Amino acid sequence: MATEVKEELVLIAERHPPGDQWVLLVDPNHVYKSLTEVLEGYFEEVGGLSCDFRLSPMKGKLYAISTTVAEIKPIPPKKFNMYGDYWYV
Repeated sequence: MATEVKEELVLIAERHPPGDQWVLLVDPNHVYKSLTEVLEGYFEEVGGLSCDFRLSPMKGKLYAISTTVAEIKPIPPKKFNMYGDYWYV
């Protein structure tokens, strides 16, 4: 069976000017002074789960990438009768 990996972006933090200040969406009252601090704060909030991240620097947003593996069902072959007519299954 073939599989397909689907990625979903989950917004976890936003950058607030001036400079490189970040705010986690789970804790909006705390301002982190750098990107590495906000990543460490995210790991502390969610319990140290390992995941991938995507940074959108022009929008000032940080995303966690949630992946799921979906099974691709094969398309059944068409069946024809002896006269060449398509046979619906």
